[in-house]
This record gives sequence, structure tokens and C-alpha cells, in this order.
Amino acid sequence: MSSPPSLTLFRGFPSKPAYVWSPFVTKLEARLRFAGLAYTTDQGAPVKAPRGKIPYLHISKEKHGGSEMLSDTQLISEKLVAEGLADDLNGNLTAAEKALDLAFRALLEDKLYFYQNYERLEQNYYTMRSGVLSALPYPAQILVGKLAYNKMSATLYGQGTSRFTPEEITKFKTEIWENVDALLTASRGKAMKKKDGGMFFVLGGGTPTEADTTLFAFIASGLVCDAAPDTGKIIRSFPTVMEYAKRIHSHYFSDYELWKYEE
Repeated sequence: MSSPPSLTLFRGFPSKPAYVWSPFVTKLEARLRFAGLAYTTDQGAPVKAPRGKIPYLHISKEKHGGSEMLSDTQLISEKLVAEGLADDLNGNLTAAEKALDLAFRALLEDKLYFYQNYERLEQNYYTMRSGVLSALPYPAQILVGKLAYNKMSATLYGQGTSRFTPEEITKFKTEIWENVDALLTASRGKAMKKKDGGMFFVLGGGTPTEADTTLFAFIASGLVCDAAPDTGKIIRSFPTVMEYAKRIHSHYFSDYELWKYEE
């Protein structure tokens, strides 16, 4: 019987058993853990990544003596399913439910992500720089941080986020989390009716979908990121959101330190 492939996840942060500030890193970790796949972590770097971005995954295939380097969380998930390494989390969803799952992920990944990046980059730049670039010598932090800031600042303006006022962006973020809380409250109610005292998931089913990998990641990264105090405060104001995340943490991430409940 052949051994399963060896997986190495490059997270862009020093390798230690803890949540990191990137929601997409935690999204991929959640996907691997939901599938029961063992993996090791390493720091890596964008310049070494297939698409120039973090996270990326190295798959070493002992059976065929080859290896692959994969990037983009969604494409990685699809590859794992296609190769039979992971079950399709959305395989049992109806067409309408798949559309909802996709729309929910887009809300967080293509909208909330930029609002939260504005907070981290424009409002808490020095905290963000020292946290993300801590592995670099201080002079390099200044140079690399400035280059990264210029690039992301231009993206935020071109995408439209930085054309709003800080107050408007906070309002937009809060509105998204209010609606997330409403979905989770409804899902929790369904689980209680079934007398299921365990986890509950965003679409209301008994097992996680791809939307849960994204949602859990945005909650966890928002709670541990020192450069996102406003986001952390908003998330902590919703007890059901916090309960949802804690239950997933306890079941799948018990080896990681739990985030603080109060700041």
C-alpha cells in the first residue's frame, strides 16, 4: 500500500503552531483539516510561490516519485478533490446551495478582504509591517514594507475601497458581520432543533462546506491580527460568531492557541 502524499504548507510567517494574520492561509489550513489531511508548515516567500502569493502548497508524491507546487486556495482545493485526496465539501449541495456558497465566499474574499486590508494598511501600517515582516532585519522591513504599501495602496484605490471614508468602511464591515451573524444564528437554531450540541455551519447543513473554510479563516485572522483592532472588536461583539469559531477551533485546531476573547 502506497504512502499518502507529503504536504507542506508555506504560510509566509515563521513556522509554529499558531494562527497567522492572513485569512487565506487559515482558509487553506481549514480545508486540509476538514479533509483530515496531515501537513507540515514552512515559511516560504512570495518570490518562490507559483503565482507570487501566499499561501502555497507543496505535494510530494512518493508513489510516482514526483512533486507539485500549487498556489491559490480555491485551485488547491479543487486539485485535492480531483486527485482523490479530499472529499468535495460541496458535493452534496443543490445547485442553489452551491450558488449561495460561492456568493458567500465572494462577499468575504472579494469585498470584506479589501475593507480589512484598508484597516491594516492605511490605519495601522507600522503594526502591520512589523508583524508581517518580523523575520526581516529592520532596514529590510522599511524597504520591503514601503514597496508592499505602495502596491497595495494603489490596489485599494483602483478597487475602490480607499475612496470611501474610514467611517464608511467601518460601517460596511459591520454590516457584513451583522449578516454573517444572522446566518449563523439561523444555522445554530437548526442544529438545536436537531438536538445537535456540536458544531453548526454557515449554510445550515450538518457538515462544513467551502464557505466555512473562508468564514472561519476571516474570523480567526481578524481575532489574532494586532493590526486590525476595529475588526477584532466588531467580531467579538457577535456571540454566535464567536461560538461558531470556537467550536471549529476546538474540533479541528486544538493544537493552536485560542484567540483572546477581550481586547
